[in-house]
Amino acid sequence: MKKKLIALAAGLILITSVFTGCGKKGGSSEDSVYRKLYASEVTTMNYLVTGSQVEYTIGANVIDTLVEYDNLGQIEPSLAETWEMSPDGLTYTFKLRQGQKWYDYQGNEMGEVTANDFVSAAKYILTPVYESSTVQNYFGIIKNAEEYYNSQVTDDPETEEIEGNDLDIDFSQVGVKALDEYTLEYTLVQPTPYFLSSLTYVCYMPAYGPLLEESGAEYGTDNTKMYYNGAYILSEFAPQEKHVYTKNKNYWDADKVYITEINETYNAEMATLAPIMAENNEIDYAEIGADIVDDWLSDTTKSAMVSKDRIKTDYSYFYSFNFDPQFDAEYEPDNWKLAVNNENFRQSLKAALDRIKAISVGEPNTPEDRVNNTITPANFVDYNGKDYADYDGLAAITGGNSFDEAAALSYKEIAISELTAEGAAFPVKILMPYNPSTTNWDKECVVVEQQMEALLGTDYIDIIVEAGPATDFLSQVRRVGKYAFMLCNWGADYADPQTWTDPFTVDNNYNFMDIAMNKGDGVADTVKEYYALVDAAKAIPVDIDARYEAFAKAEAYLIEHALAVPYSISNSYYLVVKLNYFEGQYAPFGVSVLRYKGQHLLEKPVSMDEFNAAQEQWKADREALTNK
Repeated sequence: MKKKLIALAAGLILITSVFTGCGKKGGSSEDSVYRKLYASEVTTMNYLVTGSQVEYTIGANVIDTLVEYDNLGQIEPSLAETWEMSPDGLTYTFKLRQGQKWYDYQGNEMGEVTANDFVSAAKYILTPVYESSTVQNYFGIIKNAEEYYNSQVTDDPETEEIEGNDLDIDFSQVGVKALDEYTLEYTLVQPTPYFLSSLTYVCYMPAYGPLLEESGAEYGTDNTKMYYNGAYILSEFAPQEKHVYTKNKNYWDADKVYITEINETYNAEMATLAPIMAENNEIDYAEIGADIVDDWLSDTTKSAMVSKDRIKTDYSYFYSFNFDPQFDAEYEPDNWKLAVNNENFRQSLKAALDRIKAISVGEPNTPEDRVNNTITPANFVDYNGKDYADYDGLAAITGGNSFDEAAALSYKEIAISELTAEGAAFPVKILMPYNPSTTNWDKECVVVEQQMEALLGTDYIDIIVEAGPATDFLSQVRRVGKYAFMLCNWGADYADPQTWTDPFTVDNNYNFMDIAMNKGDGVADTVKEYYALVDAAKAIPVDIDARYEAFAKAEAYLIEHALAVPYSISNSYYLVVKLNYFEGQYAPFGVSVLRYKGQHLLEKPVSMDEFNAAQEQWKADREALTNK
């Protein structure tokens, strides 16, 4: 353990030394204000219910978890000082750090953080009326969690009866208990080797019990209706105006919180104005869009300010087919439904998508670095040195390329014949919306439209690119099915391939293929088989090699039958930023990479040379840890 701590400290010194002379690395007494714009407003700060990265970024910075990760991805104590697992792998017991407090938005002490706050949060999440988007992370993991949740769901509110549910189950039977004020116990359904990694996700965060009970559905609807125990306090929240995070001076690990204030200002024209403001040193972060990146890189002064976003494997991007279209009649949802249930039609779109060309919009130099041939990114998890993406079911897909012009045209001909017989009309209208506040998404959609229509022909498809709302895009577009074919993403919640199956589960709000299955549409048998393969993989909790093999088989089936089209890992952005991301917490799951804790505000933007040097040092430090 002592050698590992020395290695970690040395690695952090090397990474920060890359920026020697550039950073404000003084003590906590020095004001260090990080300034940025935002263009998409949050609808809630309630980290217990949201499923949006933009929204749980708030929770990540104001609420602590039981454990956390350092900048090299090593697990460390946080609110829990110690923990132990029972010999059978079914019980985890955590000893909490004593003397930690809850604070209101003004920094007033409101109560002590206890084990009961984790229990209260779990009960809240498992209450259906609150509609937690992450409740599935308890199901099949925490003992009786799913049973308790289902016991509150009724087919008929008047009779309160639902077939197969045990209405007598009580929350006391759920495997989340406070043994005393500072001892928390989780009891699992079965041994779950990735359980500790799950604890860095929002659904395992605590909430102050008395306030949660008092607030109910109002909890977290603004910054005054929640309490804080993390590195920052959301001291100001003015919708479509500003967010201000203030350093929690009483935080247990305050010496590692170097940025004293985070100031976010709303501006609907962020994409256009942020680069100008960053150039003028009015803000500390800006994304450099595809329309101006060449100008910036060719300018001697501006190019010295530009670096890149770090490559992450915590998010995977894929194109979703919507099997239950709810968009307006002008886009011909019934005709789309006929088409999307035809596998040859889906295969034609999958084979026709030139991902390199589309990704080049935001990453013109090395777009191939962002291509992801599977839903689960490579280098996400491995077993005995074998990457999950290289397991037999996925190996051929991982090393291949779905773009195939000849195959696309062949699938097209078969699809036309089959769909004509079913009464479909051509060209098939394909509604493809985008969020205008996301850098380059509009331009990327136009490239996809032009490229796919040029290959497949406008007699076959008519891709309609349309801007959605900048605010609440997910709720107004994807989650209600107002799209036909759209780029979606998913972030890993824990260190296991099962996490990448969640966007496609029953009751998902990504592609709604379970609805098509239940209606007996053309895709029904394919979806049933996929779900059977996933269930078989989930049923293997201990034999990791066999588990990964089974999940790889299920994922390969999903891709091979074009139920989704893998696209890329996290989007690549050219940035002007005064942060060294490699100082921050890292894990390819949970909320670690969203935290500002551990990062210094630099005096000038990171250059590309500084970024590359820091990245190479980080990789070397990670490799050194692996080899110890």
